[in-house]
Amino acid sequence: MSKTLTADNLKATFDAFNRHDIDAVMTNFADDCVFFTVAGDNEYGNRIEGKDAIAKAFVNVWTTMPDVQWADHSHFMSEDGSRGVSQWTFRATNPDGTRTEVQGVDLFRIRDGQIVEKQAIRKQRPAIPAK
Repeated sequence: MSKTLTADNLKATFDAFNRHDIDAVMTNFADDCVFFTVAGDNEYGNRIEGKDAIAKAFVNVWTTMPDVQWADHSHFMSEDGSRGVSQWTFRATNPDGTRTEVQGVDLFRIRDGQIVEKQAIRKQRPAIPAK
């Protein structure tokens, strides 16, 4: 019997993002998962492949922006369990002291109860000046 990923599992993943707990974040990611970043050199951002590389990218965000949070997150799954959506507000202090505060979503593809694709999409807004 295959595992089922639920909206509660996605909530737990984002709670772990906000604790900066990489082991808990990666619990539901498949070894062969793919992450499409919000920005990059391509129309889809950048493509990061594999659980280890994705974990390293997430830790890099926490290192670059130590106060980063995905606030007010909510989650739902498709009826057949093959897709998930997480909606959030990204809040962080950039290395130059400015702030980023924007809404966004993650679109997930699910296989056998594990995340095999994470597509991050976020609004564009000028940085908020440092105080």
